Amino acid sequence: MDTIYQLKKLSLRCPTSCYVFKFEIIHYIEERILEKKLKGTIEQDISLFSKAAVVTKDTWEKSVLNSDSPVLVEFYASWCGPCRMVHRIIDEIAGEYAGRLSCFILNTDDDFPIAEDYEIKAVPVVLLFKNGEKRESVVGTMPKDFYIAAIERVLKS
Repeated sequence: MDTIYQLKKLSLRCPTSCYVFKFEIIHYIEERILEKKLKGTIEQDISLFSKAAVVTKDTWEKSVLNSDSPVLVEFYASWCGPCRMVHRIIDEIAGEYAGRLSCFILNTDDDFPIAEDYEIKAVPVVLLFKNGEKRESVVGTMPKDFYIAAIERVLKS
């Protein structure tokens, strides 16, 4: 077996509202990665297994603005429950669109100036870029079809 799957269902109450977010977190560890030492925090460990690469203010221009292919960037925060749901969808999309679309994640707490440049006021937000220009945005937690439709519009443009 190449992959070990562990499924956990969690319910979290947002501290600033009465909403309860129910979501599933899937932790998967491929056997070839088991030899690596995990970093310790959930956020750091998940980056080892994500198909979407991390982008920072230091790599933004090269990875996003100067990319030869269309780019999807998920703006998230580590404390945001809905962001984890979106990340799972973006991770699936990154695998499905490999070679046609570059997928990245950006932590808005760590790289606030980038989020500010694109007027990101809340997370999660997914922006799509082509030829260094923002072409589409999806705000909030949406079904996978919303992200796919936006991607297809960018790829056809």
